[in-house]
Amino acid sequence: MNPSARNLLLSNAATLAAALFFRWDVGWLLWPYWIQSVIVGGYARKRMLQLADFSTEGFTSNDQPVPENEAGKRSTALFFTLHYGFFHLAYLIFLCAEHPVGQLRDALILLACGVSFALSQRQTYAVQHAADLRGRPNLGALMFTPYLRVVPMHLAIIVGSVFGGSGSVLFFAALKTASDLLLDGIDRRMAEKSADKARVART
Repeated sequence: MNPSARNLLLSNAATLAAALFFRWDVGWLLWPYWIQSVIVGGYARKRMLQLADFSTEGFTSNDQPVPENEAGKRSTALFFTLHYGFFHLAYLIFLCAEHPVGQLRDALILLACGVSFALSQRQTYAVQHAADLRGRPNLGALMFTPYLRVVPMHLAIIVGSVFGGSGSVLFFAALKTASDLLLDGIDRRMAEKSADKARVART
């Protein structure tokens, strides 16, 4: 198992253990995963801005091809920040209204989860960035991939409103972990494919 996948499993397992120990409901479990998703979005933006050579094949904005230059890269990163940020602002409002953090203990637990996710994602980013430098990744693919994390949040709200108990927590945690591993696998495959294409082009 590669290090990034292992780190994801460990951080998600630690979050699940905390949820079961402190008897969180599935809605409250959205808090640590919201934090993780924000961290992933921050690193996704950084990854786009740090691209040295990239492709925008098949990627358009306002029915116009996105240029493969600094302006295209920065405008894409800005759009992603605003759009992805809007989704997470909406979820933050929902969480504050439906699952407020009322105790210092809970706030400290969330802080610990956030630190764990940040350390894990930093290692993942280092691997991704190194692969990006070897290849020519598609800017559009890098922008859209993080949205996979929004799907489990939608499902958690639906499941949490219908079911309850530890079974729902386990189901959501498994779904979220599977989504994380899928996203990690997609990222790695994209980076490897891009690096292979660049290597072939240079030969």
